[in-house]
Amino acid sequence: MLRFKFVKRKDLSENAAEDATMFYPQLVSNGRVSFEDLCDQVAEESALTSADVKACVDRLVKCLSTNLKEGCSVDCGDLGSFRINIRSKGVKNVEEYDPETMMRAPGVQYYPGKKLREMRKVDVRFERVTTPTEEPEDDEQQGIPNP
Repeated sequence: MLRFKFVKRKDLSENAAEDATMFYPQLVSNGRVSFEDLCDQVAEESALTSADVKACVDRLVKCLSTNLKEGCSVDCGDLGSFRINIRSKGVKNVEEYDPETMMRAPGVQYYPGKKLREMRKVDVRFERVTTPTEEPEDDEQQGIPNP
């Protein structure tokens, strides 16, 4: 279950008044799963030990890094795929371009695999929560009908 709260932010829509605001949903974290806990979970559901899983992930990251630095896209099956992306300033004349000063640090783009994409569409439910930091306004003031 994904929990969310509402936050008030400036309305950036076209023709909005300068002081106009809108309410937007913001995800509320349910905590963090440590790398060790994740490795333990994988180990419990496989014939691997937690140390085997950690070693495998360590080698996966090394191999991903090596292949991405070579300009390859890397397909990791149901996990998804990774590729490098670049950003830079433009130039009017290509002879003026200096990658050493104009190219930004490359980014890594991640594309979820089929099972993760399906999870986002099918298996996710939402629940609104109120946190102590959320402004105490009732639903009708936020334009949300009461069920």
